[in-house]
Amino acid sequence: MPYARIHRLSAAAPNDTAPLAECIAAGTIDPAAIVAVIGKTEGNGCVNDFTRGYAVQSLQILFARHLPQEAVERISMVMSGGTEGGMAPHWIVVEVLAGDHAHPGPSLAVGRHITPDIDPADLGRVGQVALVADGVRAAMAEAGIADPAHVHFVQIKCPLLTADRVAAARRAGRDPATSDTLKSMGLSRAASALGVAVALGEIEPAAISDGAIGTDRKLYSGRASASAGIELMGHEIVVFGMAAGWSGPLAIDHAVMADGIDTEPVRAMLGRLGLSAQGQLQPPQRDRLVAMLAKAEASSTGRLRGYRHTMLDDSDISSTRHARGFVVGALAGLVGHAEIYVSGGAEHQGPDGGGPVAAIVDRAARTTSDQSTSRLS
Repeated sequence: MPYARIHRLSAAAPNDTAPLAECIAAGTIDPAAIVAVIGKTEGNGCVNDFTRGYAVQSLQILFARHLPQEAVERISMVMSGGTEGGMAPHWIVVEVLAGDHAHPGPSLAVGRHITPDIDPADLGRVGQVALVADGVRAAMAEAGIADPAHVHFVQIKCPLLTADRVAAARRAGRDPATSDTLKSMGLSRAASALGVAVALGEIEPAAISDGAIGTDRKLYSGRASASAGIELMGHEIVVFGMAAGWSGPLAIDHAVMADGIDTEPVRAMLGRLGLSAQGQLQPPQRDRLVAMLAKAEASSTGRLRGYRHTMLDDSDISSTRHARGFVVGALAGLVGHAEIYVSGGAEHQGPDGGGPVAAIVDRAARTTSDQSTSRLS
């Protein structure tokens, strides 16, 4: 019976693999057990954000000291650029180990899948939706999760278009969905999120057309998180859920924020995971929060609960950067720190202006007072 371990490691720079190297040297992380690394890097999060590729390259160099190349290539590396506001750059290292853990299940289950490279002309279209849906199903199968209701978060790293990729598509006789490289990021995130929705049964495939991708805001997944980058042409997919076939102390749940300050669903989720739902988390409960992952975007209406915001009107700073800094502040006010993975651009990832949030909690570290509130143990 497998069990998962999650390590949240602070990063001093996009190439700062020293904390991970120290854990490997100390034996607290087994490089052969690592299935994914999800990271926040302090770039701009846009097309030319090279901190993502720099981080991946730095991780690959580290892992190559311990693993054969084919094993390194199997590790999903999902880097999200942009740590605006007080967001702390960090790594979330995911291990899957064999053998029964002392803590019985159901417990956190993890599956991953790397799709083939996508044809640039299919990016942002139903072909990408189908490719991602198949990849999510494959990751669920690896995790041993049969019921989509038991999936709580799907993290995807998806590609984007560059001028060269647009030209390649046209040379092949196909026009891409867009020639705007920045717009391609949103379309790729949108199609990826809809692929998650299809795989989890949240949306019927027939409801999705090329024209609906990135435009029909009524279509969304409450558990998808997609981040686009220049460093790949396939999709890195990591599925997190709960499964009876897994043991260990870790549990995951999710919530959906209706807008950037809709923290009450998140508070309720923390309560379901056995953490205090009153006020800001205090030690030692704060230490039991192993990781928090979220999506953020500015509402397309230009308003937040009736009041005008200017995130969409700022010509100097992308609205995705505003949204990341804004939402991480709201979530940090709940949990007491800002080492939170918040990815900007939530097309079809939660309702317009909102987004999914997931938390992973260590149940074994509960205090006596905590135990009376836990609902997942």
